[in-house]
Amino acid sequence: MASKILSPDIVIQPSRPRPIPDAVRDGGPTDHPRIFPDFMHQLQRDVSLRDFNTFGLPASARFVVTIDSEAALLDALAMPELAGLPRLVLGGGSNVVLTRDFDGVVFRMAIRGRERLADDAHARYVRGGAGEVWHDFVDWTLSQDCPGLENLALIPGTLGAAPIQNIGAYGLELAERFAEVRALDTATGAFVTLTREACAFGYRDSLFKREPGRYLIVSVTLRLPQPWQPVTGYADVSHTLAQAGIEQPNARQIFEAVADIRRRKLPDPADLGNAGSFFKNPVVDAATFAALRERFPQAVGYAQPDGAWKVAAGWLIDQCGWRGKSLGHAGVHERQALVLVNRGGASGAEIVALAHAIQASVQERFGIGLEPEPLML
Repeated sequence: MASKILSPDIVIQPSRPRPIPDAVRDGGPTDHPRIFPDFMHQLQRDVSLRDFNTFGLPASARFVVTIDSEAALLDALAMPELAGLPRLVLGGGSNVVLTRDFDGVVFRMAIRGRERLADDAHARYVRGGAGEVWHDFVDWTLSQDCPGLENLALIPGTLGAAPIQNIGAYGLELAERFAEVRALDTATGAFVTLTREACAFGYRDSLFKREPGRYLIVSVTLRLPQPWQPVTGYADVSHTLAQAGIEQPNARQIFEAVADIRRRKLPDPADLGNAGSFFKNPVVDAATFAALRERFPQAVGYAQPDGAWKVAAGWLIDQCGWRGKSLGHAGVHERQALVLVNRGGASGAEIVALAHAIQASVQERFGIGLEPEPLML
């Protein structure tokens, strides 16, 4: 059955920022001609996924298809060979632990394109394709005199994956700079625009995690408030800037400081397989954190606007003695206990076993549960 779509041939189209209502906007249907002969070269069978995940874990997929346009996405969904198969969308593969072969179709999102949209009185707007590398996109926004994302420098992954996880670091979450996404709703076959409210963002959470596989993101629009205000409340950021003799940093200086911090603290996946921070920082109520501080005066936590406390997961793991330790070929990084690594030849099962052992240790000692950030597949 032919899919119904809106403007299938346009990935990123020049336009002014559109008014952003409080609800989901449906693009409405139009017919799209099938182009299977031109599309078949993008479909591969029995493909290794080792190079498609930052852990470098061994796994394969029955099919892998590269999606470089909205039309290609629709063609893939309509192909008889792929009908009824499980789907997995991979951008940079930085938020997944592959524990087995995937008997389905992997969509490699490669939709590119960057665009600065028209400003309004309160913000600047930028849009990019889902396949844009996140760090490169942030760098580009600064070159376009659109500051506001610099605290999120060097986070691995793609622009399309950023809203799914509601990425965040050093005092900023994507939700604070989010305007809308354009996505294919697989339940209806139509392209829709989802606003910030519709995405229902939470701490490393979103609509896309609660309804996995329903919405396939093709582009993201971000809203960067003006006038720009620096976010330098995190000690690591302020300390790095102070060491450089910078008292009133600009956005580029914060970008470089954050990138420097991440390079010092976190291993490069190209050198040592990892997925960045593996566990969420657990959020507890004030009474629980007070009891924790009474038992462990050095406990690290961050007060939240609603009165809750976010406990540093890395501190909890470190206190349980896991920093630098290994189980099989999976290990905990020597400089950052929040990062699990593939020491060479690890399987997804070994990464998961290590994660479970860490969770059990933290639960036993502190009575606090740790929730993994990556998808376990």
